[in-house]
Amino acid sequence: MSNLQLKQQTDTWVAASWDEYIQTIEDSAYETARGYYYQGHMRIEMLPVGHDHSEDDGTISLAANLFGIAKAIPLKILPNCSYRKVGVGECQPDGSYYIGDRAQLIPRGTSVIDLNRFPPPDLVIEVASTTLLDDIGIKRTLYEDLGVAEYWVLDVKQAQVLAFTVAERGSKRIQASQVLPGLTISVLEEALRRSRETNQSQVGAWLLSQFQS
Repeated sequence: MSNLQLKQQTDTWVAASWDEYIQTIEDSAYETARGYYYQGHMRIEMLPVGHDHSEDDGTISLAANLFGIAKAIPLKILPNCSYRKVGVGECQPDGSYYIGDRAQLIPRGTSVIDLNRFPPPDLVIEVASTTLLDDIGIKRTLYEDLGVAEYWVLDVKQAQVLAFTVAERGSKRIQASQVLPGLTISVLEEALRRSRETNQSQVGAWLLSQFQS
């Protein structure tokens, strides 16, 4: 497949070799794009991020961050960070976290995180305003194979969080986080609902009251 053909097919999975993927994602035309690669297919996401996606992304990150602060859990918070396992897979999730004694594993100066050198993040978050089926389908199996411990998909339209624990290259739904013990998915969903009616400072104050009780 020529690079021209690849440029004509964004926001969908396209058959491509690893070298074709790297050539495309390093093209200046895709400087602001997000790249994924899995099982001989690439996906370049060029869709603009709208208000609702951004607001819910901020709310879910606020909840996870405040929980870590309230419970004194070390966190390294990496929004839109790229992870690469050469020849195998690549992803750039909306949010990702290294937690606990792994929070300081990735040194300053690191660009794309090499998963042949460093472990995958403990938690990955994708925000789905138009990509829900893809996020709970192909991307979920990608994160399973990369060895992520926990995966959240935020369904913007339903104000719902689909959370999965990952083990042995498989996953199952959970109602409470395993990597942030004590954080329930229902609290995250209530925070999303409240964010539709009030500002994030007030949502944050409510979250802290839940986490400190």
